[in-house]
Order: sequence, then C-alpha cells, then structure tokens
Amino acid sequence: MTMTLMHIRRCPVKGLNAEDLDCVTLEPGAGLPGDRRFALAHGSSAIDPMAPKWMPKNAFHMLMNDPRLAALDTDFDEAEGMLTIRRNGRQVARGRITENIGRRMVEEFFGAFLGEATRGMPHLVQAPAGEAFADCREPFISVINLASVRDLERVVKEPVDPRRFRANLYLDGVPAWAERAWVGNEIAIGAARLKVVEDIGRCAATNVDPSMGVRDMNIPRTLMAGFRHADMGVYATVKMGGIVAVGDPVKPPE
Repeated sequence: MTMTLMHIRRCPVKGLNAEDLDCVTLEPGAGLPGDRRFALAHGSSAIDPMAPKWMPKNAFHMLMNDPRLAALDTDFDEAEGMLTIRRNGRQVARGRITENIGRRMVEEFFGAFLGEATRGMPHLVQAPAGEAFADCREPFISVINLASVRDLERVVKEPVDPRRFRANLYLDGVPAWAERAWVGNEIAIGAARLKVVEDIGRCAATNVDPSMGVRDMNIPRTLMAGFRHADMGVYATVKMGGIVAVGDPVKPPE
C-alpha cells in the first residue's frame, strides 16, 4: 500500500471535537492553521482573559479531566467566527466567539454544562496571532500512523478510535511503529517537508471514548504493557511549507 495522508484534522477549541479538512497550507515554523486557536480556561486559572498567553494544559478544560466534553459536537465557521454546539444532535449553544458577546454566551453554556468543574465562570480565550493553546508551546504538528493504532487494537482486542489521539495528520500505508524511527529526520507530505522531532507520550485524555464522552480504556497503561512505552504518534515541525491534501503521498526518510 502506498504511504498516504488519510485525514487532516484540527481542533478550533482545545478539548472539543476536531473537524476534518480536505487540504491545508502549511507554513515553515508554524502549526496547523486554526488548530487550538481557542481554549476554555477554568474559572480559577491564572490566565488573563483580556491578554491571554500560552499556559500549560492544566489551566484549561480538557478531556483528561472533563470527559463529558466528548459528548458535545461542535462546528466552527471560521469566516464568521461562529461556534455552534450540539448535544445528541440538538443545538444547545451558539455564539460568535471572535467577539466578546458571543464568547460570553458560550462561557455561560459551559458554566452550566460543566457545573462545579469550572471552578467559577470559565473563560473562552483566543490565542495571540501566530500562537495556539496546544499542549506544547512549540508550533508542532502531530502525526499518527494508523497502522500503529491497529497494532494497539491487537493488544486491546477491541477497536481503538484514532480520534482518541487528537492528531493533525493521520497516515496509512506505513509499517506499524515505523514513525518512531523517523525522529530526527524529514518526511515529505504533498508539497511540504516536515522534520520529525519527538515521540508523543500519551496521557489519560486518550482513555476517553470520543463518541460517548466516557472513560472506557486505559491507553497509556496498555501501551506500556504491550510495547514498553506510552507513545503514540510523533511531533513534527514544518521545514518547507506548501499545500497538503487528503490522499497526498507520504515519503519517509531516505
């Protein structure tokens, strides 16, 4: 099977569901455009809502601590700045989150939805231009090898939804775990070149079923038991920009 880019996904709001893209333009030294552009800070977070800056993930609501977030479906209209939130197919909140009034509407919804977990009224914050509220401060792009996920399924003995890993680029046609040998080297995807910089160690957020919003597996423990490491996927930086699209070939290191 030819090595192929199967999915491009970004999370406009950290901790909420990802959206699929057909193509994207990558820029050198930048992350996936629009990924983790917004985040929901809990009420006791030290973040300044008027001048937000990157903070460690514990400052924000996320699946590791708030698995109920996975029960929500969201759509973000980038042109309008409009976030629509649905639960069980029914719209429960909507607001233009690029503006103060719209952000407050969404904050009020999450304050009620998450209850005491918000530790006060949550703050929906927008990252400064060129930055993101990703887990790492560096502008990484996360890459998942679907063959590695299938090998994990062999150990778990049940399906593992790749969306648990909340990656940006999902590859197939690559031998299982081959991506771990790419660290320190460059790969080509479409018109772009990326340097693979490190493995991604996995936390308890991957234990949450992305469809049901419940913890039903222990992915880090299973990885350790089956493979003697808790990694799934790799982080990469963009060395040469260009358009990448679903279906593009992937060229591993020579």
